[in-house]
Amino acid sequence: MRQPRMHRCALGLLLLSWVCAAAPMGDLDEVMRLLAMRRHGRVEFVEQHFLAVLRRPIESSGELLYDAPDHLEKRTLLPHPENLVLDGGALTVERGGRRRVLDLHRYPQIQPFVESIRATLAGDRGALERVYRLEFAGSLPRWSLTLEPLDRELAKVVQQVRIDGSRDELLRVEIRQPDGDRSLMTLRTPAAQ
Repeated sequence: MRQPRMHRCALGLLLLSWVCAAAPMGDLDEVMRLLAMRRHGRVEFVEQHFLAVLRRPIESSGELLYDAPDHLEKRTLLPHPENLVLDGGALTVERGGRRRVLDLHRYPQIQPFVESIRATLAGDRGALERVYRLEFAGSLPRWSLTLEPLDRELAKVVQQVRIDGSRDELLRVEIRQPDGDRSLMTLRTPAAQ
């Protein structure tokens, strides 16, 4: 008689562990759904680049603007003005009075960086999973999404992208390279004018 009860107990523990392991991906689906509902966004950023050859990080700041589904703008104000505008498959770079347009299809090494942010903002889990292995932690109020490249060539350039957020807001984006260099972008909603 004891054996069936132990089986039920073991089965119950197995089901409980499966439900607990599956729950975070359910939260990921909810985060992606909330992100997909957001059609426009504007945040201020501070970005730091930590390079092994420098004692202190290189810091820049400005604002990011997003319009669904695929328009992303990074306006760097300090220390030097620079605009990066991503529209569909084209990246426009404006710096020092010069303007250059890049077709991202011709620069496949740039596209995964772009997609990590753009696909997350669009709530497009499928686009993320085509390029990265996803690991989700936390819950809706405070979550973390870790992206690791599936492609070996890409893994030579980027080791990991980690995006921290709350509900439908991105709070931090950290990109780690295999050589130990990394960048950290901290985002915040602008103060009311």
